[in-house]
Amino acid sequence: MWTTENRARYDRSGLRYPTDLTEDEWGLVEPLIPSAKPRGNKRTVVMREVVNALMYVLGTGCQWRAIPKDLAPRSTAYGYFARWDRDGTLGRVHHALHVQCRERAGREASPTAAIMDSQSVKGAEKGGPASIHPATTRARRSKARSATSSWTRKAC
Repeated sequence: MWTTENRARYDRSGLRYPTDLTEDEWGLVEPLIPSAKPRGNKRTVVMREVVNALMYVLGTGCQWRAIPKDLAPRSTAYGYFARWDRDGTLGRVHHALHVQCRERAGREASPTAAIMDSQSVKGAEKGGPASIHPATTRARRSKARSATSSWTRKAC
């Protein structure tokens, strides 16, 4: 419910962008971010700016090249996004924040009930897109392309 107390807690008008992390949010996320590799160069990028850049892209739906200049560079932000997606960091951050959110709300960490609709059941019965392996699907060829190629071979 929107009370005066809740409005103050969720007010983002003091932030540079509405997608930037507050101090409290950063305090939850910071311990979940992996430290720099021991044998690599020292980190020169501010990790909070990297996370703010990721939140900006996810929150606004903009393209990577449209990240504002005062956030982390797009190549750096995308590099961390790809690395964290590959090594499972994003999944671990999401899970940890989800568990904390449920516990703060006085609920158990994992839900005990689920809601399914007929579309979800139909998709699960078929196996969904994850069951189709790209190596087993045939590449589609344009008939126009093959007709053009055969025509050029005959003409030569």
